[in-house]
Amino acid sequence: MDIVTAITGASGALYAQRFIQGCVQAGVNVHLVISPLGRRLLHDEMGMETPDLVALAGTKDHTITLYNYNDVGAKVASGSFLHDGMVVVPCSSNSLNEIAHGLGGNLIARAAAVTLKERRRLVIAHREMPLSPMDVTAYKLLTDAGAIVAPCNPGLYLNPTTVGEIIDFVSGKLLDLVGVRHAFDTRWDPKQPRPPVRYGDISGTMRV
Repeated sequence: MDIVTAITGASGALYAQRFIQGCVQAGVNVHLVISPLGRRLLHDEMGMETPDLVALAGTKDHTITLYNYNDVGAKVASGSFLHDGMVVVPCSSNSLNEIAHGLGGNLIARAAAVTLKERRRLVIAHREMPLSPMDVTAYKLLTDAGAIVAPCNPGLYLNPTTVGEIIDFVSGKLLDLVGVRHAFDTRWDPKQPRPPVRYGDISGTMRV
């Protein structure tokens, strides 16, 4: 499989890292584009001076190709490049609205526009709250165009006790949406309910 992945400037670098790790573990070729504010995000939340593909992949033996954000002539900007889907994670409101209105001045927006016109799977993992009126309109425009808007809203029915479990839940859902098989803990099984978690049990112990 080939999955185009974009990181933009909304908080949530760990979502991107775990999604990419899930892809790499499944043997997926990751075609990665990072916006300038996405690079700032990786610096602020993960301490990366420059994008560290090994850290993002979790292994030296990765299948990640990094593209220049400004290179709208890169192969992922062409409809002739066959891929299995595109995921923007995390997606800022700026990128959300840029994509929703069909702008193509950078490689992320251009690749997203091509994904929509070729009727391939586009998943937008928006990571902002609350929503502005423009965001709500963008949700409608993207959904009508065939994209899947998948806000980074974790379900709590598995009773997570660590931040890592919450990250895995969201990242696993994104992997599901583009058909990447994974072993992340995201499945609800009514025959094996998790013990309830009280706030006092996890206060001060939430960890990645």
